[in-house]
Amino acid sequence: MAQYSRIEVATAMKETGMVPLFYNPDIALGKKVLQACYDGGAKLMEFTARGDFAFEVFSALNKFAITELPGMMMGVGSITDAAAASLYMKMGANFIVTPSLREDIAIACNRRKVLWSPGCGSLTEINKAEELGCEIVKLFPGATYGPSFVKAIKGPQPWTSIMPTGGVTTDASNLKAWFDAGVTCVGLGSQLISKEILDNKDFIGLEYTVRETLVSIRKLRK
Repeated sequence: MAQYSRIEVATAMKETGMVPLFYNPDIALGKKVLQACYDGGAKLMEFTARGDFAFEVFSALNKFAITELPGMMMGVGSITDAAAASLYMKMGANFIVTPSLREDIAIACNRRKVLWSPGCGSLTEINKAEELGCEIVKLFPGATYGPSFVKAIKGPQPWTSIMPTGGVTTDASNLKAWFDAGVTCVGLGSQLISKEILDNKDFIGLEYTVRETLVSIRKLRK
């Protein structure tokens, strides 16, 4: 069962402005990554469930977050059907992120009052997601659409909350373009938790990068 309501999760996304994304089958490594992100100030983590037996890894990491990282909200991404969404929610996922708009997932998450963020690529899809109760829409892949797409959507629909994933970097100019366009938060995967960091086990460096990225986002919002 989720530890946090969809409103609490949406609020955390809006307040911090960033959702780190991560997957690795190594549970011990995952715990180190979670700890570094947490120590750097991140309140959320999207576990991108793309590997075999990923549910076992998520279960271990979420238990670790609950007992050792108070306030950390673990969610799951790359979910493609309601059955998978239900499985992860039973393991305590606090939010569900999908690569595409799926009504069956919306129904499953809404029934449990768990935040879900579907990947959308058009105004029609965004409108449909909001009609289904979506709080924050995922723009995916972000690089395909860019900040100009967000600005165009926010013109007629200033109430729409958007989280681009893919095409977002920790570079200040890149972040500025997205937040100037009106995004609510950004999803950061390999641009934040890089292969180099994982290979070198540079968790101190990861903590620093997370902290500095959050500082940059706060400055951009002033």
